[in-house]
Amino acid sequence: MRRNIIETVMGGVVLLVAIVFLVFVFSSSGVRSVSGYEVVAEFDDATGVASGTDVRMSGVKVGTVLSQELDPQSYFAEVTMSISQDVLLPSDTSARIVPEGLLGGNYVSLTPGGADENIEPGGRITQTQGAVNLMDLLGRFIFSSEQDGGPS
Repeated sequence: MRRNIIETVMGGVVLLVAIVFLVFVFSSSGVRSVSGYEVVAEFDDATGVASGTDVRMSGVKVGTVLSQELDPQSYFAEVTMSISQDVLLPSDTSARIVPEGLLGGNYVSLTPGGADENIEPGGRITQTQGAVNLMDLLGRFIFSSEQDGGPS
């Protein structure tokens, strides 16, 4: 009987340590959504972008992707982002989807313009560039060099 009590207490301690570890990892990882105002951007290719994806400016996280959906008229991907209240985006800000690395996912990179007016909450970013498919580019390079007679 005493052995069952010790096993139960040890199981509780292991469970408590696991919960503390998960809370620590989540709080120190920066995987938090940014609360702020919403901005929408349309991309021709939003591959690798999903809810929770980072929105960065100069490499610093300034927002989070909230959702993406297909615009039935233009067939472009409409990406809704939440931008931090501290960051005011000029009206000529551009957005592009950038890979984090060869094996990593993508994030949305914002480049501010020089306009005096700012994008209002619920506004749109009109200058966008979709995701670049590295495998497609590599395939085009390989097949174009074969058609040219191979490398010299």
